[in-house]
Amino acid sequence: MNKAITDGLLLTPPAFEAGLGVWSSENGTAGSASYAGSANAAIVPADQDFGTCLELLKTATTQKLRFMGQTPLLPGCYLRITARVKAISGNLPSVRIAGYAMGAGEVHVGGLVETAPEVALTAYGEVVTVQAIVGSGSRGGVAMPWGTAPIYGHFGLDLTGSNGGVVRIDDIEIEDITGAFLRDMIDVVDVRDYGAKGDGIADDQPAFAAADAAAAGRVVLVPAGTYYLGSTLTISSPIRFEGQVTMPDSARLQLAHNFDLPTYIDAFGDEVLGFRKAFQALLNFTDHDSLDMKGRRVELSEPIDLHAAVGNKDSFALRRVLRNGQFNVVDGPAWAPTVMTSQATYSSGNPVVLSAVADIANVPVGARVSGNGVGREVYVTAKNLGSGTLTLSQPLYGGSGTQVFTFTRYKYILDFSGFSQLSRFNIDDVEFLCNGFASCIMLAVTGDTFQVRDCSIVRPRDRGITSIGSGCQSLLLDRCQMMSNEMPLRAQDRTSIAVNINANDAKIRDNRVVRFRHFMVAAGNGHIFQGNHWFQGDEETAGLRVAGLVLAETNLKVLIVGNYIDNSVVEWTNEYEQTPNFISQYSFGGLTITGNIFTANDVAPWFNWLVIKPYGTGHFVQGLTMTGNVFKALNGSITRVEGVDTTFAGLDMARMRNVVVENNTFTAVDQVTASPVYLQHDQATEAATWTVAPGAFMPFGGWARNVESVVAEGMITTASGARVTEMPYVAVEQGSSKQEVRVNWSAACKGRVQIKVRVDNPN
Repeated sequence: MNKAITDGLLLTPPAFEAGLGVWSSENGTAGSASYAGSANAAIVPADQDFGTCLELLKTATTQKLRFMGQTPLLPGCYLRITARVKAISGNLPSVRIAGYAMGAGEVHVGGLVETAPEVALTAYGEVVTVQAIVGSGSRGGVAMPWGTAPIYGHFGLDLTGSNGGVVRIDDIEIEDITGAFLRDMIDVVDVRDYGAKGDGIADDQPAFAAADAAAAGRVVLVPAGTYYLGSTLTISSPIRFEGQVTMPDSARLQLAHNFDLPTYIDAFGDEVLGFRKAFQALLNFTDHDSLDMKGRRVELSEPIDLHAAVGNKDSFALRRVLRNGQFNVVDGPAWAPTVMTSQATYSSGNPVVLSAVADIANVPVGARVSGNGVGREVYVTAKNLGSGTLTLSQPLYGGSGTQVFTFTRYKYILDFSGFSQLSRFNIDDVEFLCNGFASCIMLAVTGDTFQVRDCSIVRPRDRGITSIGSGCQSLLLDRCQMMSNEMPLRAQDRTSIAVNINANDAKIRDNRVVRFRHFMVAAGNGHIFQGNHWFQGDEETAGLRVAGLVLAETNLKVLIVGNYIDNSVVEWTNEYEQTPNFISQYSFGGLTITGNIFTANDVAPWFNWLVIKPYGTGHFVQGLTMTGNVFKALNGSITRVEGVDTTFAGLDMARMRNVVVENNTFTAVDQVTASPVYLQHDQATEAATWTVAPGAFMPFGGWARNVESVVAEGMITTASGARVTEMPYVAVEQGSSKQEVRVNWSAACKGRVQIKVRVDNPN
């Protein structure tokens, strides 16, 4: 910056030979005495050192020489005043640059330093150069820092010391040297000033490090060019990239001040590479716990292998957050699932291992396993080439044997499966536009408290969030929207699944999930499903409906509370048991379904909202609470809200216990379900045995196993009108279906009783 050039300012005073009338012997203000006609000042036309110059006899204690013109001062500008002086005769004085500060209204600005340090003249004929810098800021080398109040000055020099000396003075120069302070003023340190080449070949890492060290909080500038960084680099200062950097995959760029995705994209000149390197730094550089995408959209044509991006870690357990951005998938061959078939052997004695796997090298970790006897969402978590074995996420229910299995490896936007363990990772306020080409997130093999919060997963091709192992332990899924790519299809024709869980203690809260095959396939126990809305309807008249929530474990300890369950089934299975017949394990229990809204629209009448599907014989319900729910069918009624899928086996009704179904509301449901059920029985003709038929009310078509109370309403009378006051006794599990209760009296009688019947034993 040079104001003499950019603004056309006239800074240097005219030469002395142009006349001494503009040179003051006082402060230089208008009306002050000039050297024109002065006895102690004369023009020397041909000095051997100076050419035409001013010869001055020192006659005052401080002999002043000031240019009477107004030299402008601008904020941020710095002027250097230069004078060359030599002693000719007489006493040897000292010389200094000096000025007089003037503000608005041609008023002197007091309180400022208006003289520079003195320089003594020590010999006759020796040319001495004196200089001083004046400017607004108090910077190094500025002799006269004047701030912004002065708007111009009168500059020149002073002769001090003994009088009587004669000196000659060359023409005084005033120049703008703001450029000398430019680096400090615009707060930028250029890496080229510290040796960076920017040719893409030379290792510029040391130059970047030196520039960062010199910046001391100023901005490090990376100008246009390609800068090769051969090793890991940490930049603590703010940094701005006009050029790009390249570095080995194993080397990390750790931007302590500008740790955000846009800066990394600027640094590497590529959105995907910028994200990979930013994520690499996130899991290595502990000064930041989160990577802010700052609303940036990243276009993806292939999956991001996050373990490969980091490169130096197989496990990580510190809290890290990815937030505030968008991934948009564009079609390409990299998204096509890898599908292969291979023969393998399964033994229920080794429940999560496939052995003797043919062509095992080509079976990818993370592949979904399908075949006879394989439950939903069973994945390959590890493989051992030496032993020819695959480790599975869940056992197979189909029993031991050798068969051909299909292995399908879906492709995910964010693939964490390369990590053996990843805990406490959060994804917050990120939109995933899968566009029907890609699945969304695959979790690490193990880990806990992975959280997805306030995110949107739109149109995943096959899967939304996939757990291939126990990386879903304590999964937190909060306030997300997940929208299927299969919305136009009939419910039974869809194949995509939003989420699956293998481990325990998931918290699934306040999510909205639209028209997948299944919202969730959940193994494990201790889960809480609260405040979600999942719906899986279609446009078909009297249509089929499939499971929205699949609970794939018997002993659950699960809460389903306050959800909106729309056109879908809660299906409870034991498809992950290697020996699914009941032997001595826990059977179906520990499920609480409370305060939910259940809706179905235009469905087949045999539709049920809750279905238990045993994959083996001998199972029963040993703990179910279903209270305070609202059930409503639209455009037609359904038979009942609950049922048993007997594809493999039914329930052992003789062992039902701790089943509470009460205080629910039913609309367009033909048969209300309750246990205990309160019935009024009217016996119009005298009989010693009254038959009460509560079976239709019994959940899952169970038996009438217990009577909690029998209360007579009004008198019980004999044929003669005599009052019966005895207490009857009951016989339960009567009739061919064991769904009747017999109330027995000692004599034939008639009347009304209120009876409370249960489908279970209470404990």
